[in-house]
Amino acid sequence: MTWKTDAAKHAEECMPKESCGLLAVIKGKETYWPCKNIAESGFEYFIIDPDDWAECEDTGEIIGIVHSHPYDPPQPSDNDKASCEYLDLPSHIYSVRMKEWCSFEPSGWKAPSLIGRSFIWGVHDCWSIIHDWYKETKNIDLKIWDRPKKIKDFIENPLFEKGLPITGFKKQPTDDDIQVGDVLLFQSTSGNLDHVAVYIGDNMILNHNIRRLSCREPFDLGYQQALRGVYRYAA
Repeated sequence: MTWKTDAAKHAEECMPKESCGLLAVIKGKETYWPCKNIAESGFEYFIIDPDDWAECEDTGEIIGIVHSHPYDPPQPSDNDKASCEYLDLPSHIYSVRMKEWCSFEPSGWKAPSLIGRSFIWGVHDCWSIIHDWYKETKNIDLKIWDRPKKIKDFIENPLFEKGLPITGFKKQPTDDDIQVGDVLLFQSTSGNLDHVAVYIGDNMILNHNIRRLSCREPFDLGYQQALRGVYRYAA
């Protein structure tokens, strides 16, 4: 059997949701590494479980991304193309209904906006959206700071209170004067300070939650109650 046989079997097992996985070289052999699709709606897009990604990376060398289209042809969507470019890895799509494959590589394609990205820890996540917003709107390339390879390690010991000052942000004394570009630090239901978003004005935030696509959202009562700090760029 080839890795495509294993990937196709996994795709059929995941129906009617999209399957996802990684192509890796493990012990000298191209191997399909099945991953969990943690997207809230697993019927329209996929988000690879960051811990599955990290475990595969620890085991072998990742050389490709694999996912399925349950009913549609295997041609890539804009989101598929964006993931391919950001990860800089070949992508492979299997259409379960049509029993066909489509493979493509990074080609310089650029996403039309910051909206609609799949969550990929360390590549497309809540901090990445802030970094890219500053690059795109302010022409500011924020400093890089080290984060754990596995998201569960980060959740157990959130580092935003350390990372924000490293990247040039200063905590404001109060939350009463939020301005465009301020980074908002939130406490999640786990009790940890493990989520950030950027305030973009008109009571809206640019946000990327772990099981969703990146999006604009109202800075509503739920977010206001979870707010634990406002950080302003001062570097």
